[in-house]
Amino acid sequence: MRRVVVTGLGMITALGKDRACSFEAIVNGKCGVETITLFDPSRLSVTIAAEVKNFDPSEAMDAKEIKKADRFIQLGLKCAKEAMDDCSLVVDEELSERFGVSSAAGIGGLPRIEEQSIVCGAKGPKRISPFFIPSALANMLGGFVSIEHKLKGPNLACVTACTAGTHAVSEAYKTIVLDGADAMLAIAAEAAICEVGVGGFAAMRALSTRNDAPQRASRPFDRDRDGFVMGEGGGALVLEEYERAKKRGAKIYAELIGFGESGDANHITTPAPEGEGAYRAMRAALTMADKNSSGVKIGYVNAHGTSTVYNDWYETLALKKVFGGDVPPLSSTKGATGHCLGGAGGIEAVIAVSALEKGVLPPTINFENRDVERNLDLDYIPNTAREAKIEAVMSNSFGFGGTNGVIIFKRV
Repeated sequence: MRRVVVTGLGMITALGKDRACSFEAIVNGKCGVETITLFDPSRLSVTIAAEVKNFDPSEAMDAKEIKKADRFIQLGLKCAKEAMDDCSLVVDEELSERFGVSSAAGIGGLPRIEEQSIVCGAKGPKRISPFFIPSALANMLGGFVSIEHKLKGPNLACVTACTAGTHAVSEAYKTIVLDGADAMLAIAAEAAICEVGVGGFAAMRALSTRNDAPQRASRPFDRDRDGFVMGEGGGALVLEEYERAKKRGAKIYAELIGFGESGDANHITTPAPEGEGAYRAMRAALTMADKNSSGVKIGYVNAHGTSTVYNDWYETLALKKVFGGDVPPLSSTKGATGHCLGGAGGIEAVIAVSALEKGVLPPTINFENRDVERNLDLDYIPNTAREAKIEAVMSNSFGFGGTNGVIIFKRV
C-alpha cells in the first residue's frame, strides 16, 4: 500500500499569521481571545472571540481579487501559501495533474452571506454583488487554492461542521493511497465571526459569556467551563506519497498512518452518550495505525476539547474506553485559539505534527479546577507545555450532526 507523509505545513490563527508564531504562542500559554473588533458586537450577549489580528488579505492574494473572496478563503490562501512554500515542490505540468486539493470549511462565507442579505433587504436584489455566490461557497476555498498553485488533480471539499478539517486530511490520504494523486494539499479554514454567526451560536447557549474576562473564557476540561469561544483561522498540510518524497529529498515531518470516522446517530448537537461515536472513530484510527505501523504508541492527543460541558465530558469517557488505564497526555489548544469550527481540524493537525516534530506538548490553558463530579481526571497538560520525545500523535474532531473524525501521525 502507498504510504503518505507530510512535507509542508502552514497555519494562521489569532496567535500568529504563520505556523512558527502560532505554535510558539500556543506552547507558551498565550491566548488569542479578546473583545470583538471585526464588527460592533454591542447588540449581542457574547462580545468576545479569537480574531486573526492585523490581517491584510493582499498578503495572500492579488488586490484586485480580494473582493471576490470571503475572509475564510483569504485566510486559507495565506496558510496554503506557507505550506506550499514549505514543501518546496516545483509544480510543473506533469505534477500539476497529480497534485490535488482537499479543502474544508464548516460554514463557508457567512460574513458575506450576512452582508449581501442586508443589501438585498435594504436596496433590493438588483444590488446584490455578482461576486456574492462564488465568494461564499464553502468549496471555493479549494477552488481559489487550486487556481493559485496550478493544482489540477482531484479538487474535493468537506463541509462536515467542526470535523471538516480532519475529514479533509483523511480524504487527501485516501486519494493518495488509491493512486488518485501523488500529492494533496489538505486545507481547512473558517471565518464566521460576524453578527449572525456569533448571534446564532449564542442563541444556542453554546458560547462562553465571560465577556469581562476574555483571556480566561475558553477553558477546556475545567470544572467551570461555560461554553466555547469562536475563533477563526486556517491550517494546511501538504501530503505526499512517501517514495516520491524520499526520492526528491523532501523534509518529512511525519507519516499519516491512520484515520477513523463515525457517526453518532444520536442528536443534531449533543454527542452520543459517553462519547460512543468518538470512541468508535478513535478505535478505527488506532486499528488502522497498528496495521500500518505495528506496535506504535500514541504519546499525545490533541483533543477536540471545546470547553463545553458534554463534549469535554464525553471525550474524556471515550478516551478512557479506548486506551483503558493508559490514556496518553492530552490537551485542547482551543483555550488558546478559540474554536475555529471547520478550520479547527486543519489547525490542530498542524499543531499535532508540530508537537511531534519539536518534542513539546502544548498545554490546556485556563485549567484551574478539576471537574470531580464528572471524573475528568486525565492528564490534560494543564497550563504549562511539556517537553517529550514521542512516537505518534492523535488529533480528534467531532461536529454537529454527530460526525466524528480522528487522524494519527507518527515520526518517520
